[in-house]
Amino acid sequence: MMFEHPDDEPILVLDDDQCWKVLENTRHGRLGLRVNDELDLVPVNFVAREKRIYFRTAPGNKLAELTINPKVIFEADGILSDEAWSVLARGHARVLEKDDEVEFAESLGIDPWVPTYKDFFVEVNVNRVTGRHFVFGEHPERFD
Repeated sequence: MMFEHPDDEPILVLDDDQCWKVLENTRHGRLGLRVNDELDLVPVNFVAREKRIYFRTAPGNKLAELTINPKVIFEADGILSDEAWSVLARGHARVLEKDDEVEFAESLGIDPWVPTYKDFFVEVNVNRVTGRHFVFGEHPERFD
């Protein structure tokens, strides 16, 4: 996932296209939800397509929280031996209900991590992405 860093800077602020490239090539992330004054962060496996994020879920807290407050933040990152990246996507989530939407989501191949029934597909309509790419290296010496 290497990106070109100008002037050999170790941190690159990603533009929207670069953020979506990261999201489209990453399969695991975390979904941030808020219900009343409680914050929750849950791991999900996902697929990003057409500037939207899709995942599966089962009945329970996550699904209930999304219906109460659909405003979410989604984070995906990765770490390799010489580089890392992190992308945040902010938007609104909704459970897919129309047959054609569910069929599309099923076609994405979003398989559950564990062998449990996850019968609901959720789409996050993203309105903003931000991200960073990092190149690892030695800690610089401080000159006084």
